[in-house]
Amino acid sequence: MVFKIGLIILAAGAATRMGRPKQLLSYQGRSLILHAVEVALASMSQPIIVVLGAYVEQIKPELMPKAVQVVENSQWQEGMSSSIRAGISMLLKTNSKLDAVIISLADQPLVSPQVFNQLIQCYQETQKVIIASKYNETTGVPALFSNALFPELMQLEGDKGAKALIQKYIDTGLILLIPEAAIDIDTPDDYKQLLLNNFKE
Repeated sequence: MVFKIGLIILAAGAATRMGRPKQLLSYQGRSLILHAVEVALASMSQPIIVVLGAYVEQIKPELMPKAVQVVENSQWQEGMSSSIRAGISMLLKTNSKLDAVIISLADQPLVSPQVFNQLIQCYQETQKVIIASKYNETTGVPALFSNALFPELMQLEGDKGAKALIQKYIDTGLILLIPEAAIDIDTPDDYKQLLLNNFKE
């Protein structure tokens, strides 16, 4: 059986700790947001939704040539949950037959298409309601959510994103060790470290 699994990239935040739109920081010759989109497009996920908010006018042109659906979250200041709601809402409007969705962040540059495909393959084998990533003693995104949880994703509030839902279903879900997801870019120091490590490789 072939499952249809969408993917939402959350990229709506104001990046206050960075002091500028981190989505547009350069990484491997392109912006972080474009890198995230190309990684998603190279995976088995379809369709790809990108949720923008704080810097929508600056970021949107980056994505114009790409085969993704862009959602503008006017409530981005309410936190990450509002972006999840906006992304799920768009998916349900345009793809009512989805079996599951992966939620990911634009600022986890080491996450690869293979990571997304690993989540999908685990879902195909187990049909667990949640398949989440574990890294740095925490459990979070990228994570896959069965369509049975879409109503609960639509009810999320605040800036915790989907963490509460992952914790709620952790006993009936599946946790994968994904060390690549530990690197996220929130501050100038994070970005400097990313570029240093990239240069060393």
